[in-house]
Amino acid sequence: MSRRALLVAVGLVAVAFPAFAYEIKPKTPDTAFPGKLQPDIVGMSSEVDADKARAVYESYLKDLPGVKPQAVQQKFGSTNVTYVTAMTFDKPATADHAGESMTSAFSSPASGNVAYYVLRGLGFGKTSQPSKTEMIAHVTDKYGKPTVIGDGHIYYFYRKGKTVSVKQKYTPASALDALNAPVNPKAAVALNDANGRGSCIAALKHVEAASDKSLAGLVAEAKSANCDGLLSVALLPGVTADRVSKATFTLIDFKRIASAAKIDDAAFAAEKSEAQNRAPAGSAPKL
Repeated sequence: MSRRALLVAVGLVAVAFPAFAYEIKPKTPDTAFPGKLQPDIVGMSSEVDADKARAVYESYLKDLPGVKPQAVQQKFGSTNVTYVTAMTFDKPATADHAGESMTSAFSSPASGNVAYYVLRGLGFGKTSQPSKTEMIAHVTDKYGKPTVIGDGHIYYFYRKGKTVSVKQKYTPASALDALNAPVNPKAAVALNDANGRGSCIAALKHVEAASDKSLAGLVAEAKSANCDGLLSVALLPGVTADRVSKATFTLIDFKRIASAAKIDDAAFAAEKSEAQNRAPAGSAPKL
């Protein structure tokens, strides 16, 4: 984030218009999830902009008293236009709650200030851990047939407006076996393309490891990923191997990242050029 970025309460105004009324003309970036194909994590999808995200967070957090969402803001170039770049909440573990958190990252107002990355961590107490079979059923009921299951993950990869298929069929029993085993080797090979581009499993790992989740920090990965977007649900073992202690949900719109980065770069360059050529605002004093 910019050194000028600051952490503020979500209830604050997200955009302040500068005295010289700099005008941002937003363009809609491309997305991996057109039409009705809109996977979401408790209401957060890549169609949600930062303004709408506040309502999504606040609606969800009404069941978690005392937990308030926070927003990271920064200015648009050298203007006084301030916008949300990230929104988070974090509920530490307590005696009756294992802890929960969520983070969403947003593009600039030039590309609609829309989400492109959503991460949710959901913990379960030792006495309330669901079974892996239950969690697989909940996930597939919500998101449909997965691309592949393995390595403790349920993966959904998207390309050309559809869920990618590598011809894996699962029953409740076989899905549990697959979850506890490495990704099927044939499926892993099928997720690579003929030009040697790696699968989105590798892309997900790279994004998870990246400390910088800004558009600039993720755009190279977005351009090299062999899918337009992904949804991953990771299930960590609990008190016994068949139970879940934590579920991590990750939604990434690679197509939106690449498109929004291009739009934002052009907009920042245009604003910088205008700022350099802007006439001084001062006036002569009375004599």
